[in-house]
Amino acid sequence: MKSRVSEPPFGPILAWFGANRPLPKSELDFLSPYQLIVAVVLSAQCTDKRVNLTTPAFFKRFPDVAALADATPEEVFPLIRSISYPNSKAQHLVALAQKVRQDFAGEIPHDIDALMTLPGVGRKTANVVASVLYDEPVIAVDTHVFRVAHRLGLSDGKTPLAVERDLEAGIPAALRPKAHHWLILHGRYTCTARNPKCGICGLSPYCRHHAQSR
Repeated sequence: MKSRVSEPPFGPILAWFGANRPLPKSELDFLSPYQLIVAVVLSAQCTDKRVNLTTPAFFKRFPDVAALADATPEEVFPLIRSISYPNSKAQHLVALAQKVRQDFAGEIPHDIDALMTLPGVGRKTANVVASVLYDEPVIAVDTHVFRVAHRLGLSDGKTPLAVERDLEAGIPAALRPKAHHWLILHGRYTCTARNPKCGICGLSPYCRHHAQSR
């Protein structure tokens, strides 16, 4: 049974984003594929702002995959103690680096399935990395994307995977890397979980949540 709503307004919504948010990008600070995947792993259940405050010291101590692969979780933990779930993330990051060195010659893989073999990397993280680094035509569904997709009538999917499939069915492949950021940033700053800023939102005419709340 398909989860897509009937005639979701992809066309006008994508047109609005294209006109009003032409150059969206990740708010995580990174200079290399290695830095991005570390930052994305750290960002789970944590704000990008907090991650960006944490990673400079982390990357100074562990500048590349090899340095992190040679570390222990106990060495990593003090540098990420302010991040949510630091114990498990310290273990995942060291194991991730070791697997990248062993199985991928020290290079962060492009393929979604390969990325998901890395410790601490689920589907959402893999999609973020593939989209941001390699412009792969995938949509990462986090809590913001999930919320915005439902409010705008782009999906009625009950799970992140169902929403991902609906969005990828409705968004042209070439736009998906941008759309990933459009939806996240819209949810982060305008279509917030509590007290969404409907009064200043250009997408209100297409929003089921706004229509129901009036």
